[in-house]
Amino acid sequence: MSSLSLPEAPATPLDVERIRQDFPILRETTAQGTPIVYLDNAASTQKPRQVIDAISGHYERNNANVHRGIHELSNRATDAYDHARQRVAALLGITDTAELIWTRGTTEGLNLVAYAYGMNNLRQGDEILLSVLEHHSNLVPWQLVAQRTGARLRFLEIDDQGRLDLSMLDHLLTERTKIVSLTHVSNALGTVNPIREIAAKAKAAGALMVVDGAQSAPHLPVDVPSLGADFYAFSGHKMCGPTGSGGLWGRREVLEAMPPFHGGGDMIEWVELESSTYAPIPAKFEAGTPNVAGAVGLGAAADYLAGLGRDAILAHERALVAYAVQRLGEIEDLTILGPRNLEERSGVVSFTLADIHPHDLATILDSEGVAIRAGHHCTQPLMKCLGVGSTARASFYLYNTPAEVDTLVDALHKARGLFGY
Repeated sequence: MSSLSLPEAPATPLDVERIRQDFPILRETTAQGTPIVYLDNAASTQKPRQVIDAISGHYERNNANVHRGIHELSNRATDAYDHARQRVAALLGITDTAELIWTRGTTEGLNLVAYAYGMNNLRQGDEILLSVLEHHSNLVPWQLVAQRTGARLRFLEIDDQGRLDLSMLDHLLTERTKIVSLTHVSNALGTVNPIREIAAKAKAAGALMVVDGAQSAPHLPVDVPSLGADFYAFSGHKMCGPTGSGGLWGRREVLEAMPPFHGGGDMIEWVELESSTYAPIPAKFEAGTPNVAGAVGLGAAADYLAGLGRDAILAHERALVAYAVQRLGEIEDLTILGPRNLEERSGVVSFTLADIHPHDLATILDSEGVAIRAGHHCTQPLMKCLGVGSTARASFYLYNTPAEVDTLVDALHKARGLFGY
């Protein structure tokens, strides 16, 4: 088992039992009547009644296309859609709401940057700096860009605790580095990367800084513009919002200089047969009928998280992870991966148990009503770096409890016994 330093768990101000009443799905049981313990929050979070009601309310009372009609329903839908952008921007510290582009999530946001910026600005010999921690969504798009432009991919490595080796930065950041694209928080290990420090060095080298915020927007009290980056992508479904929703923040001057990513309705200013001019941001990057209900639901999620308090959410998660690490440490042959200092990790605990395959572990835990994730977590290069094929991952959020950690531990003891350990 890894030896991790446990910070003193702060007293959480969240009333978790009351919060759990907001989430209808947390009252679900298995076919055998066992309560479901949901510990797969890094993959997707559950939705509170407030978000569900906002989505159904849109379809029941305000459903129409936005920005195009001059009738009552279109006006209502447009107001709700635009107001949602303001609420999400406020949650993330974004003061210029035009800099917030609606997307289907982090993957689309990163692809937007890769294609609309990378394809049009990178040349043979330019370099893109990534890391071995990256989710495939922040790796594959840049591979495609490099293949088509002749740019070269470079990689930050990690130490034995899954933290970026920042000693490599001065060597890797050169005049050839045009883009640095890194995850803020690792979805596989929970490692919180020092983005402000890295962004400052990237900018000093003349590089554009892109941040994968899929795992930081839900869990950290992020003020996006203060990170010093040029782009920040995030997903709604990982922060109590609906699937198919999310956003990309970009610095206005960079967004305005970029060509559109998609062409179609609502992103144009004027269209002739042979050419077009484009609408100002954010519309320039939001072609076609938008996911209005998704935006409305994400706006409600932003209100919900803001009402709880981002600092309170972080304090609750850190206390819960500290407790989980302590309890998991009681299990013989269990190895926890990731930073030992829990101040350097988010609400993710990845582990292996003896030589039991993580998929077998997940199957046994599922029979006990415990939902975790097992596999490579869309981070195959990281798994190779760690010398494993896959891991088991328990990930926590604002509605999880110490009692659910106890259930996880009991189920792991049962799994260990079933395999003869």
